[in-house]
Amino acid sequence: MSRTSAPPPTDAAAPTADSALTHGLKQRHLSMIALGGVIGAGLFVGSGAGIAAAGPSIVIAYGISGLLVMFVMRMLGEMSAANPASGSFSVHAERAIGPWAGFTAGWSFWVLLCVAVGLEGIGAAQIVTGWLPGTPEWAWVALFMVIFLGTNLAAVKNFGEFEFWFAALKVIAITLFLVLGLLAILGVLPGTDSPGTSNLTGDGGFLPNGSEGLIIGLLASVFAYGGLETVTIAAAESENPVQGVAKAVRTAMWRIAVFYIGSMAVIVTLVPWDDPKVAEVGPFYAMLDHLGISGAAEIMNVVILVALLSAMNANIYGSSRMACSLVARGQGPKLLGKVSSGVPRNAVLASSVFGFLCVLLSYWRPDDVFPWLLNMIGAVILVVWIFIAVSQLVLRRRTEREAPDRLVVRMWLFPGLTIAALVAMTGIFVLMLRQPDTRDQLLATGALTAVLIAIGVVRQKRAERGTPARN
Repeated sequence: MSRTSAPPPTDAAAPTADSALTHGLKQRHLSMIALGGVIGAGLFVGSGAGIAAAGPSIVIAYGISGLLVMFVMRMLGEMSAANPASGSFSVHAERAIGPWAGFTAGWSFWVLLCVAVGLEGIGAAQIVTGWLPGTPEWAWVALFMVIFLGTNLAAVKNFGEFEFWFAALKVIAITLFLVLGLLAILGVLPGTDSPGTSNLTGDGGFLPNGSEGLIIGLLASVFAYGGLETVTIAAAESENPVQGVAKAVRTAMWRIAVFYIGSMAVIVTLVPWDDPKVAEVGPFYAMLDHLGISGAAEIMNVVILVALLSAMNANIYGSSRMACSLVARGQGPKLLGKVSSGVPRNAVLASSVFGFLCVLLSYWRPDDVFPWLLNMIGAVILVVWIFIAVSQLVLRRRTEREAPDRLVVRMWLFPGLTIAALVAMTGIFVLMLRQPDTRDQLLATGALTAVLIAIGVVRQKRAERGTPARN
């Protein structure tokens, strides 16, 4: 499509691999897949650094970032309900902006998920080797990979069932944690006294490190929400894609908000924000230990292990479907697009192999290549969110004009909140440039994005001239 040509109509969706995929996922599967991809070590351990920087104001940080994520997911839900596709936002970006945008959004997200698979495997292996010292970490990662290859190469309904129970364990753990914390705050938990507001107002007050600490906490919290997008990818394989994505997006948004913001509120109310254990071993462990729960460390290790493995499983699924969709639209190697018995087997294998290569890099080049790889994906989710917001601005008007009945889900106060979300995301980029710890991430992500845009534009120009693009 040239710059001057009209965009494709609403009902002329970009080709996808969805027709070859099966529709074996139920509504309960979708809800848990959303939680499976997002709730991981970032909440259970990584949030400790945010608390150490922001203090009690981490609740505000998670509230602001949670509101932004709600807007993004509402936008994505609107587009995905109108046009369910396993390529999700990549398909929407292609239809709204152009093939280069779909290429960039899709492959950057694929890289993000594959690297995340490797990181989650490493984290899970470290927990297991702590229980079984002397065993090599890479061997445990390989074992986890083989197990999840099995679940992802099987029929999608089997993957959905497996992920449902995995994610359910995380939900149960967080729910019990919140109930336990609330009982302690109310002073009705045996052996504990209610702290009142002492931990919220003492030791420097609600903003102990000022606005700078709040900014650091905000940046940490934004990226903790990444992964929710997978639910719109999975919706294309559900029994009723339109209703499935609409309901899953609504429920996932509120559950994540309660789990994340609620957990932070409970933790900073019960535990002094400057307790060394919060940042060193994790805020959830610090709270259980503070309440005198015996075996707190082992309890949290089990919960974190389950969270990591669940996220690993969900991310292999999400990356394989994104790769398959890209190939179906002529945006990648044809070999990855092969679908057998409703499963993109080659895409599953490729995503898993790439994830395992990231694991090997962590041992082979831990001081240069691996840190660069981590920085490269640091802000990818923000790039994806910007593509989502811009796509929704374009497609909402087009859908209202051509097929208004497809707007099953509508973004609130359009276009005001969409524009506000774009401004907020731009502001986050500026804040990342100001912080030394995040500046390198932003620059590395910028380099990755620039390379993908360049490749995408070249491919699009070749397609317009009728020249086959090299895969």
